[in-house]
Amino acid sequence: MALKRVGILVGGGPAPGTNGVISAIAIEAIKGGCTAIGFHDGFEWLAQRYTDEQHELTIDEVARIHLQGGVMLGTSRTDVTSQPQSLENTIAALKKLGMEALVTIGGDDLVRSSAAIERETHGSIKVVQVPKSIDNDLMLPGSVPTLGYETARHVGVELVKRLMEDARTTGRWYLAVTMGRPTGHLTLGIGKAASATCTIIPEEFDKKISLADIVDIVEGTIIKRRAMGRHYGVILLSEALVEHFDADEVAELQDVDRDAQGNIRVAEIDLGRKVKNEVQLRLERRNIKVTVVDKSIGYELRCASPIPYDAEYARDLGYAAFNYLLRDGSNSMITIQGGEFQPVPFSQVMDPETGCGRQRFVDVETESYRVARDYMVRIGVRDFLDEASITKLAEAGGLTRSEFISRFGKYSHS
Repeated sequence: MALKRVGILVGGGPAPGTNGVISAIAIEAIKGGCTAIGFHDGFEWLAQRYTDEQHELTIDEVARIHLQGGVMLGTSRTDVTSQPQSLENTIAALKKLGMEALVTIGGDDLVRSSAAIERETHGSIKVVQVPKSIDNDLMLPGSVPTLGYETARHVGVELVKRLMEDARTTGRWYLAVTMGRPTGHLTLGIGKAASATCTIIPEEFDKKISLADIVDIVEGTIIKRRAMGRHYGVILLSEALVEHFDADEVAELQDVDRDAQGNIRVAEIDLGRKVKNEVQLRLERRNIKVTVVDKSIGYELRCASPIPYDAEYARDLGYAAFNYLLRDGSNSMITIQGGEFQPVPFSQVMDPETGCGRQRFVDVETESYRVARDYMVRIGVRDFLDEASITKLAEAGGLTRSEFISRFGKYSHS
């Protein structure tokens, strides 16, 4: 099949490596005599039937952007399936521009729009998607990561390393709330690689999470470190924890803004401050003075320049996406597995109820997760194996033995 015009657009939040995908697609298209059109700001303007928010890409323009952060075309979270008119407008605009194929670059929310365009045009506009997300939460085969995750993790580790050194130097605690929803992949990936003192993600809970659950773990970690003679540390909290709270407990959830897909803007919930205040209050009541600083780690990860892994990965994905379309392929997510290109039909990655991409959660039953937990400082089963350990921890927490067991005994069988 000889393609004449292929469109490229980006949806969702920025992720490192996105420009590399754009570059690879455009270069392959132009080399093959195909016009590559870059759409500005995702589906935002197409959904309004505008056809002028795009431009023809050139090799000179894209040749060196693969190592740049950000997204040269811009991005948006516009969902063209949210209203019938938006989908109709988008298809009409694409047809007016003579688009024969479209490569979308995004995560689970974008799958719904990508599949809808291919479906409603009966394949006259062929659509493939490149999996891009720093959250690493798209259900891809095996352990294939989403584009941007490894760079985001790398940058996050560098930030946590600096916090760890500052904590040691100043004798304080940092509570860092890390971006990533609704899963804990990014938080755990950063925490495990940086060897943070403790990392808390939603997948470790088998019930609705309460603020008290988080505070108990944080308080227990501080007490255990005190018993070890260390009065500092860094604890990472996944921002996704908020999504599992009861709205009655966290009043802000009732009024907080939501994004285009209806998801809570969890960054607006000040989880770090809430946990910090409660932990300090508990300890101060027992005359234990600790300095706790809450931090957010998130937006600075999204537009970072890609590390070599993601720069290479992006080029592979872009190359594979265009060549799959060239071979008359469509209706698929583009993946690279074991060094080989493998298309995955949208039907296999879509949630049948929502139409969005199926989400991949951290599997807390794996040995990999167990390694992460074993390197954390948390009160657990081993702390209740002998009387001396219980006594030492109770004293470090300003508690009697019975008070310590009453507060933390639930972890003696976890």
